[in-house]
Amino acid sequence: MDFSLFYFDGDGSSSQTDKYRLLIESAKFADRNGFSAIWTPERHFHAFGGLYPNPAVTSAAIAMITERIQLRAGSVVVPLHDPIRIAEEWAVVDNFSQGRAAIAFASGWTVDDFILAKDLHANRKSNMWRGIKLVQQLWQGEAIDRQDASGKPFTIQTLPRPIQSQLPIWITCQSNETFIEAGKLGANILTSLLTGTLDSLIPKIKLYRDSLQKHGYEARSRKVALMTHAFLGAEINSIKQQVKQPFCDYLKTHYDLLENLAKGMGLNISLKNFSEDDIDSLLQFGVEGFMKGRSLIGTPESCRSFATEIQRAGVDEIACLIDFIPDVDTVMSSLPYLKQLMDSCKTSKLVLERMS
Repeated sequence: MDFSLFYFDGDGSSSQTDKYRLLIESAKFADRNGFSAIWTPERHFHAFGGLYPNPAVTSAAIAMITERIQLRAGSVVVPLHDPIRIAEEWAVVDNFSQGRAAIAFASGWTVDDFILAKDLHANRKSNMWRGIKLVQQLWQGEAIDRQDASGKPFTIQTLPRPIQSQLPIWITCQSNETFIEAGKLGANILTSLLTGTLDSLIPKIKLYRDSLQKHGYEARSRKVALMTHAFLGAEINSIKQQVKQPFCDYLKTHYDLLENLAKGMGLNISLKNFSEDDIDSLLQFGVEGFMKGRSLIGTPESCRSFATEIQRAGVDEIACLIDFIPDVDTVMSSLPYLKQLMDSCKTSKLVLERMS
């Protein structure tokens, strides 16, 4: 099983000059230590995640300081962009990185984001699938027809030409339908446990593998990557103390996730009826359960069993969400422990392969 690093929560509202230090330093660490990829998201109009409005820009920057690691968008919200621009920008990333670019595509869900393309929100799923196909065509050098400013037909091919002949693509999935469509397209999968459990993910992965096979692809020829909060250290109690408040703060800014957390605890509630104190109490009660059942938070030894469960569920890669802890040095000090877990998982896989 592969491990990658994922960024989603960087606060873009401050005026400090070293806002991207964690991204830069952890990308260097991941590149040196055998991680498979770096994912940077597309997020708009919110302090949390505000460091990442354009994954092509962040990936181009990372390309200049790394040598081996794949550079992925996690994700490009297709309906917010002209597919021509997506193909152009990511071809630049592919050239800067000598062929290490990859994109997870998403349809988008936050209504506020569609300020950038307000007419496309209602049909965002169909627009995503059309946009992906167009990006693929342009990437492979195909010409497409558009109109110029006067309305006359105009045939274009995008430049620069990328290094890779085929763009590696992922689809950001939550629903059964999207898992099936991703298999039909022969794409990889990026998913999460923010709105479900590992057990609820297993049938979706089966639908995906069946769809791959039905549409002419080997069932195991594509990857499923699972976004998972990760923070590891030497002593489990101190790790929990370091994580608890940042996790509470994160969930508090995303009330929809908090309601799903409550439902996962068997509480069918609406947070609109809760006071601030009620919400704080729910968070303190629920976060520890979230850490146990949906995250890699603890020591390499304590997290090993959950990593094994993830692998048995059919996941090929853990995309480790690391920037929910606000202190850069603290996060960096945790990465060697994450590498220990990664190495342990890879060693176990090799042993099992040799035994079989």
